[in-house]
Amino acid sequence: MSTPGRTVVVGFGGVCRGDDAAGIEVVRLLRGTLPPQVALVENRGDAAELIESWSGADLAVVVDAVRSGAPPGTVHRCHALAPGAGRHLGSHGLGLRDAVELARALGRLPRRLLIVGIEGADFTLGAAMTPAVRRAAGALADELAERFTRPAPKAEGPAEGRSP
Repeated sequence: MSTPGRTVVVGFGGVCRGDDAAGIEVVRLLRGTLPPQVALVENRGDAAELIESWSGADLAVVVDAVRSGAPPGTVHRCHALAPGAGRHLGSHGLGLRDAVELARALGRLPRRLLIVGIEGADFTLGAAMTPAVRRAAGALADELAERFTRPAPKAEGPAEGRSP
């Protein structure tokens, strides 16, 4: 379980089904690049494990492969705390969407939940990730690394010798 105030990035998907590995690939690319308060989790499609991984988190970012008809490698973002949000995200029959609704019913959603879908093309068992999806996963990993390693802005205080 995540510690309150922490961030968790979850790669959701199957590593043996081509582009379905996009979320797992993002997490693997992030290993060793993020501060310790950002947990990285690889999830092979287990909804209960997903709920456990984000419970108590301040922010959960879940990355999954999607099929919406957009060009392969397209990145979709959805803030998923509104009921019904993310309805079309995810390539799993029982998985991400169901985990969000179950966590809502159990009161186990993170404070903020961002679902990021990478549009896939080939979900065939044994296939390799397609080049467009691999590029999108790399770009997303770079974006997340930048976001979570950027120093917090300094609070501006009164100038020396002047009263507030």
